[in-house]
Amino acid sequence: LQQGLQQGLQQGLQQGLQQGLQQGLQQGLQQGLQQGLQQGERLVIENLLKARFGNLDPDLSLIIDRILLLPVEEFTPLIINSSRTELIAHFSN
Repeated sequence: LQQGLQQGLQQGLQQGLQQGLQQGLQQGLQQGLQQGLQQGERLVIENLLKARFGNLDPDLSLIIDRILLLPVEEFTPLIINSSRTELIAHFSN
């Protein structure tokens, strides 16, 4: 009886550990992908702003996080079609 309990406990611990590791890996991969996508979008925005205005001054750098809240199909035309002053005014509110 005691040997059976010990075996059951070991199997339960092993299974729990395996499931925990699997969930941890999956969560880690998802977080890594999400961070990679966010960094990629940030680079796209920075490059669009540099191409449009020549450099990233402090005022433009400040609005990048707000621009990131928009989907790419919204922020791309905004950056391309707006003046520097319009962009800063739009995202400073």
